[in-house]
Amino acid sequence: MMYRAVGLGTQNRAAKPWMIALLVLLSLTMVALTTGLLTHFLVSGEKMEYYHGTFKISDLQVNSNSGQKSTYQLKDLREMSENLVDEIFIDSALNKHYIKNQIVRLTPEVDGVKADIIMVFQFPSTGQRTLREKKIHNILNQKIRNARALPIDVSSVQVNAMSSSTGKLTIQACCGKRAVPLIVNRIMSGELAAKAAWPWQASLQRSNIHQCGATLISDRWLVTAAHCFKNNANPRQWTVTFGTTINPPLMKREVKRIIVHERYRSPAREYDIAVVQFYPRVTFSDDIRRICLPEASASFPPNSTVYITGFGALYYGGESQNNLREAKVKIISNAVCKQPQVYGNDIKFGMFCAGYLEGIYDACRGDSGGPLVVKDLKDTWYLIGIVSWGDNCGQKNKPGVYTQVTYYRRWIASKTGL
Repeated sequence: MMYRAVGLGTQNRAAKPWMIALLVLLSLTMVALTTGLLTHFLVSGEKMEYYHGTFKISDLQVNSNSGQKSTYQLKDLREMSENLVDEIFIDSALNKHYIKNQIVRLTPEVDGVKADIIMVFQFPSTGQRTLREKKIHNILNQKIRNARALPIDVSSVQVNAMSSSTGKLTIQACCGKRAVPLIVNRIMSGELAAKAAWPWQASLQRSNIHQCGATLISDRWLVTAAHCFKNNANPRQWTVTFGTTINPPLMKREVKRIIVHERYRSPAREYDIAVVQFYPRVTFSDDIRRICLPEASASFPPNSTVYITGFGALYYGGESQNNLREAKVKIISNAVCKQPQVYGNDIKFGMFCAGYLEGIYDACRGDSGGPLVVKDLKDTWYLIGIVSWGDNCGQKNKPGVYTQVTYYRRWIASKTGL
């Protein structure tokens, strides 16, 4: 290594008094600056703080067909509420401390909708939380009065400090959130999924051998395809694992109940949906989280970008893989998918296609029951499809066919309460 120190020449010159004074001043300045920085980072280090807020959005209906002008879907209401709180604190005296917010629950009531929200800030370790709690409440209470985006009852606004552990767990328990950035290519002969990339992915196994994929929708329920159990629906012979590898699994659970749609009849492909209850419950973390379920009324237009994941084969006739893989595909309209050269009349109610007519990007054997997901503008992920069937894997004019989750949304709720 070459050192390039300043002032280490061969000449020996006497330093002038003004130079000595300047050097002393610079030294004192550096000491003061270093001390200040150390004091800031070591003594008054900043930490995350979590606050639970509630407010009522009044004078509106949710998913109502009454014809009233103030009607919203819960997904839209969640996004509007989060955007509103973002705007309030970014344009406030706490803007340097505000990190983010997340709606954790929207509860329809007779005269509106109650919103439960977690707000995350970063404050110095010094200072009283009670004063900060009061300041957050005052800002929220004052600025929400002038909010035109949503009719909020000001008297309903409340804010309470949370412990860091409770706040973090509450954020993690929210559906549809990932801990890693999205970088996706394809399943078939494509990219491996990064750790924690798809925390709702599960593997359904019999005798420790992967059979089907599944999607976590709560701390004890999965949704998957009915045809996974056409040969064996005895829960005692099934287990479920989580994580991006089958062996070793991140976590393993026993299956308690398998509920196949009452109208599913193999080899017919209609009603290809089932829910699975497992035990004991999982604790949500960065690696294991539940996906959001869309409302029954939600729609996802053709050509939307969606994502599939699974442990399936890399080619037709191949074996399932130990590592989770991922792919980016497009929703294909029914008008295209029902064309004679594609699937014609085989596309029934409660089904839709996704992939590419050119082929290549597709699910395959072993991916059955796994998720097809989409994200909204707030980076919240929703389960919209379940890998169901298709001719071969990645063939031209033969995209993947998926069970439409919105079509069976009420059925899922009737079996799981979700």
